[in-house]
Amino acid sequence: MQSLPTKLELLGASEASIQEVKQYLHHLFTIKDLGIAKYFLGLEIARSPQGIAITQTKYKDLVKDAGLDGAKSATCPLPAGIKFSTEAENVLPNPEPYKRLILDQTSPTPHSN
Repeated sequence: MQSLPTKLELLGASEASIQEVKQYLHHLFTIKDLGIAKYFLGLEIARSPQGIAITQTKYKDLVKDAGLDGAKSATCPLPAGIKFSTEAENVLPNPEPYKRLILDQTSPTPHSN
């Protein structure tokens, strides 16, 4: 069985609590710390002494690359009361562009320092 890379963002009240969770997860399975997030789901996260700025500049490129630039927005993209299942019913015919939306966020980008 092929193992897909998974990215997990950890947020916490303190650096110590985040370190504690990372140590616990590392005991369960091997993890790699990718450092402070610069991108997450198409949002660019920029840090400075003045604070944190979050922009969607990269998001529009990801939407276009996935072929979704003509899609209409929705206030609630999923129907209310939807039930999720582990049984595959309507599988995407080509899931690769959607996987890339997530997996590309773990790779260095030209904008990364």
